[in-house]
Amino acid sequence: MDDTVKKCLLSAEEVQTIKKKVQKVEKHQERQDNKLLMLQMEKSNLILGFRGLREEDGDILRDILSTAKTIRCPPLGLETLKISDFQLHASTVKRYGLGAHRARLNIQAGVNENDFYDGAWCAGRNDPYQWIELDARRLTKFTGVITQGRNSLWLSDWVTSYKVMVSNDSHTWITVKNGSGDMIFEGNDEKEIPVLNELPVPLVARYIRINPRTWYEEGSICMRLEILGCPLPDPNNYYHRRNEMMTTDNLDFKHHNYKEMRQLMKVVNEMCPNITRIYNIGKSHQGLKLYAVEISDNPGEHEVGEPEFRYMAGAHGNEVLGRELLLLLMQFMCQEYLAGNSRIVRLIEDTRIHLLPSINPDGYEKAYEVGSELGGWSLGRWTEDGIDINNNFPDLNTLLWEAEDRWKLQRKVPNHHILIPDWYLSENATVAVETRAVIAWMGKNPFVLGGNLQGGELVVAYPYDMVRSTWKTQEHTPTPDDHVFRWLAYSYASTHRLMTDAWRRVCHTEDFQKEDGTVNGASWHTVAGSINDFSYLHTNCFELSIYVGCDKYPHESELPEEWENNRESLIVFMEQVHRGIKGIVRDLHGKGIPNAIISVEGVNHDIRTGN
Repeated sequence: MDDTVKKCLLSAEEVQTIKKKVQKVEKHQERQDNKLLMLQMEKSNLILGFRGLREEDGDILRDILSTAKTIRCPPLGLETLKISDFQLHASTVKRYGLGAHRARLNIQAGVNENDFYDGAWCAGRNDPYQWIELDARRLTKFTGVITQGRNSLWLSDWVTSYKVMVSNDSHTWITVKNGSGDMIFEGNDEKEIPVLNELPVPLVARYIRINPRTWYEEGSICMRLEILGCPLPDPNNYYHRRNEMMTTDNLDFKHHNYKEMRQLMKVVNEMCPNITRIYNIGKSHQGLKLYAVEISDNPGEHEVGEPEFRYMAGAHGNEVLGRELLLLLMQFMCQEYLAGNSRIVRLIEDTRIHLLPSINPDGYEKAYEVGSELGGWSLGRWTEDGIDINNNFPDLNTLLWEAEDRWKLQRKVPNHHILIPDWYLSENATVAVETRAVIAWMGKNPFVLGGNLQGGELVVAYPYDMVRSTWKTQEHTPTPDDHVFRWLAYSYASTHRLMTDAWRRVCHTEDFQKEDGTVNGASWHTVAGSINDFSYLHTNCFELSIYVGCDKYPHESELPEEWENNRESLIVFMEQVHRGIKGIVRDLHGKGIPNAIISVEGVNHDIRTGN
């Protein structure tokens, strides 16, 4: 090697020295970049003295800035109960039942007020020094506040204006400004319709506090809340949101309006044309077709000995989680069938499954128009002509029980396939066109088992839904097949991720843990003319009401977790259609006998063979 080359070579020590100098320069540059990021956030009011952040936390700083580009964040979860009672605090409370833990959007009061389950947080005093605050337990970008008044039959209480403050230590508070002064947000002008106020600039902090300034002059300081916010990575990594969950299923997790629902059904049908069929059972009051999807190895054909199952949802148009769960279920079953999932293949080959995701599309469109948080508890619940489909069916219970009381010492009365009374069939009867369509659908298909998905609670209710005793509003009223209904209800509740959790917080006022997440409908609240009772007394189908979530209209971001909560239950409940004895009733020549009455000893409820 000549001397010129030797002079160009560096020793190992010299190489290490140069590397250290380069790293030092790069680190200095990174710190300078992070200083600029922090200055940028402080200038935008995005960070308010959060002591955990350092210049070295470049990834976190960049994440804060990137998430700040989106103004609207999803709800943190007061309504869905992701926010625990321990995260809510207030200056004063009127009594325990009106404590900070009751300040949840759309929470409903108990039948008896002045108990543990009232419909809001109410301050102990009416003055401008009261507040309610949320501890997000981690750095969160707050973007908005939604408020309601108190849910009460007798009282009118709501806040008409308020201030918003944020803090990182719950001691030093910074009030949201409007120019040089404190910003006053306009609150409610009645107690049920939610009002959204977006912050002028997203604020990053751990705590947020609402300070009522004025309230309805004839009422008190009472509020129900939802906070919009995006939780950010915690630099101390000490806390993660409770029940945070992801799903591995590749499904379309979004809310679908009528047109999008129809398009999704079409996509599923095109993916799995050999096992799916789209059909409609009638039209809504506004003329929207009531679409259903059939899933079977021979779609469009009833196979002798193969039981027929149905799920339906959306009788109350604003209870939309059931609707989305059925749209997810049809996608899931198609995908799993194509993937060769033996459990799903067997279920489809041995069962004729019908999914009707939206019984009341008119009501849904009303709720969809305002979105998941702003519809309140009832917008879109009824049909376009103001009818509650869920209890719009013929009251056959009264006909049966009156006949039994009248003839109990003389002869047995018909206990099944009870005829629909003539007055109900008349054109002048107050019956929704959607209800008539469902009744006709029930008559065309020999359903054996069904689930009616509803929302606003977390429980499975089984018949009867109507009390037998006169003048009572709650009374355990079992059917002759009570043991079967109890099992069916438990099969869904026990496989749900939360329904039978003894430690979960009640949605509103009812604790259903004494029956493991199930309840006899009449012992909860009496309903005349329910889908469940009509189905049991007029057809062969055993029907249950499945309340799939506390939040009737969860935010889109909640759908993957709600799917995980309900997926196994939805499948297990369908599998129950194969329980029990089944077969064909034949004459001496081996020909099937239609409408043959089958009685089981000890069970005062018969069934009939199909046509």
